[in-house]
Amino acid sequence: MRLFLAVAREQSLSAAGKVLRLDPATLGRRMARLEKTLQVPLFVKSPQGYALTQAGVQLLERAGVVEQAMRGAAVGSIAQSETLTGQIRLGAPDGCANFLLPQVCAAIGRDNPGLDIQIVALPRVFNLTRREADMAIGVSAPTAGRLVVRQVTEYRLHLAASQEYLAAHYPITDLAALKDHRMVGYIPDMIFDRELDYLADLGAGRVALASNSVSVQVNMLRQGAGVGVVHDFSLPFAPGVQRILTDAVSLTRAFYLIRHADDARNERLARFASLMAAGLRAEVTRLEMLCEAELRP
Repeated sequence: MRLFLAVAREQSLSAAGKVLRLDPATLGRRMARLEKTLQVPLFVKSPQGYALTQAGVQLLERAGVVEQAMRGAAVGSIAQSETLTGQIRLGAPDGCANFLLPQVCAAIGRDNPGLDIQIVALPRVFNLTRREADMAIGVSAPTAGRLVVRQVTEYRLHLAASQEYLAAHYPITDLAALKDHRMVGYIPDMIFDRELDYLADLGAGRVALASNSVSVQVNMLRQGAGVGVVHDFSLPFAPGVQRILTDAVSLTRAFYLIRHADDARNERLARFASLMAAGLRAEVTRLEMLCEAELRP
């Protein structure tokens, strides 16, 4: 089951072999033996990798439950330590992963030297059923799946541009003036969550410079590429970029902590989730206060 879980999650023998430190050919033979024993195909094999069949999806769900039960038994058999140990993988959108989680996880790591924290920064929704991560941070609350979801913190966003860009172009006095400026934002067909479609909500129209990465967009603005919507918590990392039209445009979004329902009784993950959520709230508050302080005379 451990080998099956690795192949199912990595979706290839080579990637799973690296995780398991096992030769891909050996791993392939083990999977073939498992399918023969169960008398059902678990994977659809192709040059692109190993995709799960319906039977494979059902086995993945059951194997995940077994895995969590074994983890719980292991934790229960050892006296509770004051510090966290082992490995925890956290999935997050890249804005959160770039500007917030390094500080938060560094602090948790200092207090828990035996803990290995992995941050997977990808601009998409994480599949916890496939165990791509132990928990994830999202920008909206999912409504499907066996998940436990809670809001961690709200954050603010505003239009912004570099001082260099603003000095060299027509003044931006209202939203209608945006049509005369180059817009920086997400690649429209790669917006993975409706909550991120800021420019469409503003009626900004064409996005001249686009990326699926928040950090790339912020760096484009730093280079004087145009005008875009940015997280207030990112601005302390972007000297020379300033907010504009703050009275006309002030957006509020939220981060949600998403965990698999099977992990509800896992005290170790619960303790990490609590520390991470508290740290995330504090860091958003700190950085937004820095952003506000820069505007005061």
